[in-house]
Amino acid sequence: MSRDYQKSYEQQQSMWENKTQSVPQRIVSLTQRHIRPIVRGKAGKPIEFGAKLSVSCVDNYVFLDKISWENFNESCHLKEQVEKYKETFGYYPESVHVDKIYRTRENRNWCKERGIRISGPKLGRPPKNVSEEEKKQTHSDECFRNAIEGKFGQAKRRFSLNLVMTKLPETSITSIAITFLVVNLSKLLRQFLSLFLSLFTNNRTGELIKPLFINFDYTLNNFYVLKLIDLLENSWSKVA
Repeated sequence: MSRDYQKSYEQQQSMWENKTQSVPQRIVSLTQRHIRPIVRGKAGKPIEFGAKLSVSCVDNYVFLDKISWENFNESCHLKEQVEKYKETFGYYPESVHVDKIYRTRENRNWCKERGIRISGPKLGRPPKNVSEEEKKQTHSDECFRNAIEGKFGQAKRRFSLNLVMTKLPETSITSIAITFLVVNLSKLLRQFLSLFLSLFTNNRTGELIKPLFINFDYTLNNFYVLKLIDLLENSWSKVA
């Protein structure tokens, strides 16, 4: 810890002498010296502290592609993410839905060579006349891209992604990875329950339906057992 104090003092002394507000590998936390200030430019939070993540979303499942404690340009990792997709599924995606920072000329040309449509408007001056089909496609792409933003919100609100309390960089990375694992398991569980309920509903529906008519006696008996119908009073009963 004494070395951290010494290095922090040297950095502060260097910034004061050189009349600057930044220094390489600046220490902002003595208990977590691996954390760096990351300029985000958001309203109310221009600077954030913590890990910077690069993730991709496929069929509402999240893939954690990169974790870094240093600031980095996300657009440089688009090719790597697409290649990981091909390695996992065996083919390139039909389209990629990305933020504005990813829509560089290099990334556009790279995707075009592989027959991949990249979302967003073309580079240069926007056209005066935009067809209704293009407007519809743009709106669809933006709605599709909102899924990844929703996953970040879900991970923060429901799975405490913004409350990682571990101190070491290795344990923090593990906690972040486990958080996204639980997000995916939650999605898988919902799909499993939906499949189970659909099979149960289909089976029950098959019992009620005959080739040409509905088995009203069977349905009526079920309502009577559940106390939805009072046969003695011949009227609907209240359910608590």
